[in-house]
Amino acid sequence: MNKDLPVAFTYPSQYFNIRDTLECGQIFRFKRLDDGAYAVYSQDKYAELNYNAEGLVEVRTADCNYFWNFFDCDVDYGEKVKRIAALSPIMDKAATCGKGIRILNQDLTETIFSFIISANNNIKRIQLIIERMCAKLGNETPYGYAFPKTEAMAQAPVELYTQIGAGYRDRYLSETANALINFDLSVFDAMDSEQTRKLLLNFKGIGPKVADCIMLFGLKRGDVFPVDTWLKKVYHEYFEQGHSERDISKYFCELFGADAGLCQQYLFYWRRLQQ
Repeated sequence: MNKDLPVAFTYPSQYFNIRDTLECGQIFRFKRLDDGAYAVYSQDKYAELNYNAEGLVEVRTADCNYFWNFFDCDVDYGEKVKRIAALSPIMDKAATCGKGIRILNQDLTETIFSFIISANNNIKRIQLIIERMCAKLGNETPYGYAFPKTEAMAQAPVELYTQIGAGYRDRYLSETANALINFDLSVFDAMDSEQTRKLLLNFKGIGPKVADCIMLFGLKRGDVFPVDTWLKKVYHEYFEQGHSERDISKYFCELFGADAGLCQQYLFYWRRLQQ
């Protein structure tokens, strides 16, 4: 851990598990350091996280307010866990297992491009593609490269995305970057989740699952439920109602309401740990 970075704040660890929060699939720009601490990158900002001698989460960064908000530190997750655990025995197990997960407040533009890259991909490869893209198009900072500006991504040739390993997503990254140049992302603020999803689906490389991930992790929409292979297993094993696969997300959204996104994270993390 970089001792030259100031300790910006500490936080109780009961409902803030560093590993669980960073390794649950909602963020890709992080790495585990040799001493067990974690480094986290967001836009052009950087933080390191570890547990101090008192067992508190210790966040070292020059951007205190940014990362306080990034880690959702104003929100009482204890109350959320209690409410969700009371829903059913399965949700009690899932919420107890994942109670240290916090939904991060990520930059929307970074979330859009990161989850376009995530489609039909694994985490290691997603991280590598994003790292290469930052090195090619992002501004250099004392701790690495910042996430590229949309303008830089739009100006880059499609071949650059091919070269960094994006595969068929190369043109999606290029076309969506160009589409976002003159697009006001604040329009989502006045839309409900159904309207937001419909608009997101107009961008290249954004399908239903990616749209839901963008809404949950980039727009703080708690009433969405991204469905992947793991959540399909959860549905068929514990919630089976005979829905078609395309309707599983809608079923969970209706079941969990405003807590759907956090329930999804708990179920996803709990089911993966059962392997």
